[in-house]
Amino acid sequence: MKRYELIVIGAGPAGLSAAIEAASHGMPVIVFDENPRPGGQLFKQIHKFFGSKEHRAKERGFRIGRQLLEEARRMGVEVMLQATVLGIYDGKEVSVMRDGQVEHFKANNIIIATGASEKMVPFSGWTLPGVIGAGAAQTMMNLHGLKPGNKVLMVGSGNVGVVVGYQLMQAGCKIEAVIDGAPRVGGYGVHAAKLARLGVPFYLSHTIKEAKGKICVEGATIVKVDSTWQAIPGSEKVLDVDTICIAVGLSPMSQLARTAHCDMENNAGKGGLVSICNEYGETSTPGVYAVGDVAGIEEASSAMIQGKIAGVAVSHSRGYLDTADFNNQVAQHQRSLKQLRQGMFGHREKGQNDPTQTEEGYPLSRTLLERGYLAEEELQNYPGVRFQKGQGVRPVVECTQNIPCNPCQDACKRGCITVSGKITNLPAVDEAVECTGCGMCVVSCPGQAIFLVDDTLAPGYSGVSIPYEFSPLPAEGSKGLALDRSGRVLGEVEVTTVKQSRVMDETAILTMKVPGDWSMKVRSFQPY
Repeated sequence: MKRYELIVIGAGPAGLSAAIEAASHGMPVIVFDENPRPGGQLFKQIHKFFGSKEHRAKERGFRIGRQLLEEARRMGVEVMLQATVLGIYDGKEVSVMRDGQVEHFKANNIIIATGASEKMVPFSGWTLPGVIGAGAAQTMMNLHGLKPGNKVLMVGSGNVGVVVGYQLMQAGCKIEAVIDGAPRVGGYGVHAAKLARLGVPFYLSHTIKEAKGKICVEGATIVKVDSTWQAIPGSEKVLDVDTICIAVGLSPMSQLARTAHCDMENNAGKGGLVSICNEYGETSTPGVYAVGDVAGIEEASSAMIQGKIAGVAVSHSRGYLDTADFNNQVAQHQRSLKQLRQGMFGHREKGQNDPTQTEEGYPLSRTLLERGYLAEEELQNYPGVRFQKGQGVRPVVECTQNIPCNPCQDACKRGCITVSGKITNLPAVDEAVECTGCGMCVVSCPGQAIFLVDDTLAPGYSGVSIPYEFSPLPAEGSKGLALDRSGRVLGEVEVTTVKQSRVMDETAILTMKVPGDWSMKVRSFQPY
């Protein structure tokens, strides 16, 4: 039986971060993962992360995954793949199934970072081919280059639903609708707005009644629900879809924590059954830790910091780190984690609030919450929208919710955009600072909520620059349709410039020449 100082179970963002942290202090570490490749969910995530520079904001998930793997190799972390951990037993003994054989290992400390599994919602026809989870859709698209379907119904408007919905459209699918039983969008408004301006309708207070078809999905019936979540007779709608994508939440994969005799609790705010942990991630079983989604559903950025805290704690407990360094490092990581847990989507707010205003007192957009897009008449309520005619090129920041994110401030070297105070405060545009039109704020925004408007482009015309992440890129001089925030077609426009470079991380800036009175309306482009 082999013995290790530290066994980490799960090679996702939390597990790799924990292993790297412990190994950096000299501790021998082995990581077990049941998958054929490490990285967990990171390699499915082609979108950019939120947060600040220390949280890897504006970096894409798969790039972070590559960096973690390289760092783990550099630190000498041993990663054993296609190794399924069957249980954790007395004396911190771990049984592992590998190549059809069961092997046994012992450890001084164990970090459980097994992540979460997708929840499903049963309905008539839910076992038909064509009904898939959002994670499965991401695996097909972003790992294997396969298109999951042609016409898709997305069930769930949380961050997973709206992010994966956008990625489905990037893969060439058409999203016929996003539905949710709740009366408001569950995910970040900026994510929902990306779909809405592409013409995707949101049906809130709706659930799926049935999938049509005998051998595969050939349609879907949705129905409106009342305040008690009961279907309203006669409110059914039939959608022509061939794929139903389910994104109704995640459940912590806490089975191993139970085999280790950890004290458990059923915590709806954390996603279900989780182990009870202290501030370092240690469970009631001494030397056994739980980090990442297995300890409570959060974003990958939070999971990585939790992993680091556990790695520091284990290193200190085994004498690899003195108390002063331990206290200092834990305090830094906990401050960073606290930042990510602030705001209206914060760790303590999950399912507990129905806000009507931002933390600064600005009214929240009801249109955004109920339809997925900002109404034009609401724009002037927010500090990021300070556009005045005749100023030339100016940024318009349509970020209206308290989300932990500030890369726009770092991107603007002149200080035109600021996020003062807390990281969750709304970005503000300083009218007194000249904008050069470089576009770095546009490409740095993970929510694609920043646009450049130039009302001095030509007499009677304005330039509108938008972030663009579809392939192929339109050619300069080509024409297409301009769409507003709700996805309504305004009319034909011409593409004047398309800028893309490595520093923009594959996000292009597409500039359109539009009639002057469209400058604060146009937010999307549809090629012919």
